[in-house]
Amino acid sequence: MTLRIGIDVGGTNTDAVVLDGRRVVAATKSPTTEDVTIGILSALNQVLQGVDATEVSAVFIGTTHFINAIAQARGLEPVAVVRLATPPQSLLPMIDWPDHLQGIVGDNFYVCPGGSQFDGTPLNAVDEVALRDVAKKIAESGHRHIALSSIFSTVNPEPELLAERILLEELPGVTVTRSALVGRVGLLERENATILNASLLDLAGRVIDGLEHAVATAGIDAPILLSQNDGTVMTLDRARLFPIFTIASGPTNSMRGAALLTGIDDAVVVDVGGTTCDVGLLQRGFPRESTVAMSLAGVRSNFRIPDVLSFALGGGTIISDDGQTVGPESVGFRITEKAK
Repeated sequence: MTLRIGIDVGGTNTDAVVLDGRRVVAATKSPTTEDVTIGILSALNQVLQGVDATEVSAVFIGTTHFINAIAQARGLEPVAVVRLATPPQSLLPMIDWPDHLQGIVGDNFYVCPGGSQFDGTPLNAVDEVALRDVAKKIAESGHRHIALSSIFSTVNPEPELLAERILLEELPGVTVTRSALVGRVGLLERENATILNASLLDLAGRVIDGLEHAVATAGIDAPILLSQNDGTVMTLDRARLFPIFTIASGPTNSMRGAALLTGIDDAVVVDVGGTTCDVGLLQRGFPRESTVAMSLAGVRSNFRIPDVLSFALGGGTIISDDGQTVGPESVGFRITEKAK
């Protein structure tokens, strides 16, 4: 018997199941804890009762750590933004960000010559001297994470690759997130997604270390995979580099689960959780991807994310005493203490 474990960490509850093929061997639901890792370990201990942990071949986890960090503006790190374009620029990086998020991530940006035309031909030659000067300024500022974007880098990634090499030569120990690996065509939205990803890297390291510790403490020696926005999974090594690809894993897991449990591959799925209600469309068993820019806590971004309508209505939604206001606040994981 080869077993797999699935864990979904929601804002209100943490669910865990043990699967033998498609058969559910064990399942549990418990309130999410303030320290999410403790809740995961508790859920694992519950579903492993009577189950041999050595027979577990893989652990799949969907977590709200990263979308919550963006929504609550907590756990984010300052980011230095480098754009390859034609200076001067009228639409500067982070021009449309909410003040509270920009205040944390910072407004440290630099525009250097470079980038491509829409057909991939060079817009400007990458100015290596200017980039090395920018690297010195970033070193002086103490920033450890860089978001690197270039005009039409999804068509021609070479300017970003050259700039990445130069920045890493000058700044050993920093991280450089290239926009061509994160988003789609559309400079501002792709750049925004890259900045958000860079700001989450430290948190991703701490979260993934915690997940590994929780699984190991439960006596499981098996690969751990995180749910991605598109309904697939990724390794922890990749998640350390691209945590933003996991932020919609909650509704995605619900939609993939609906397809599995019903055998229906094309449907509308409504997931009523403790904090939000999410409505999405299954196509061939996978969530339909959004083809337009999506707003994450007021930041327009374009990367692989399901086309989901979310609104603040769930089991933990707070209703005013006079009954006139419903949400958007929720009691979240304190539902067992605060529910009326």
